[in-house]
Amino acid sequence: MIQTIRIGSLLRETVAAPYRNLVTRPTGAAIRNRIQAAIADSDCHTALLDFSDIELLDLSCADEVVAKLLLRVADEEEHYVVLSGVTDSHLDAIDHVLERHGLSVASMGEGDAGARVLGVTTPDVQTAFQTIQRLGAGDAKRLADALHWTVERAADALQSLALRRLIQAAGGTYRPLTMP
Repeated sequence: MIQTIRIGSLLRETVAAPYRNLVTRPTGAAIRNRIQAAIADSDCHTALLDFSDIELLDLSCADEVVAKLLLRVADEEEHYVVLSGVTDSHLDAIDHVLERHGLSVASMGEGDAGARVLGVTTPDVQTAFQTIQRLGAGDAKRLADALHWTVERAADALQSLALRRLIQAAGGTYRPLTMP
């Protein structure tokens, strides 16, 4: 199951103002605390953070809302975080804080072409991620066949994705986080 958390709604509720700019570290920390509480209260294993109502995201809020949240969730085996509604104006701040912390996060855009890894990644990881999004659940052999890779190369990419919590792994099968 996937829990959608609309960041714009949390921002309006938290600061009681109609603006759509996620700025200042205290605001980011307050939003992160609300997200953490929503995740803790949910039976869902994947939280989809929807940034579509956010116009501006500064570095301090990207650090608080995305990077620090990922660091916290990394300690919890059952939870995953996916971003959606990320615009080009959000990318610089998100990529910067993720790279500074050595983190990665899945981002879903419109259609399969919009699925990508933000933050720390490699071409193989990015390609494997996008292929898993397109193909759905499978194993290293299925990915290797689809990409004309060796099974070892596909297995390495899948393991890297799973360790970074960008896909779910169970018994040699890997599946996208956004798959029901």
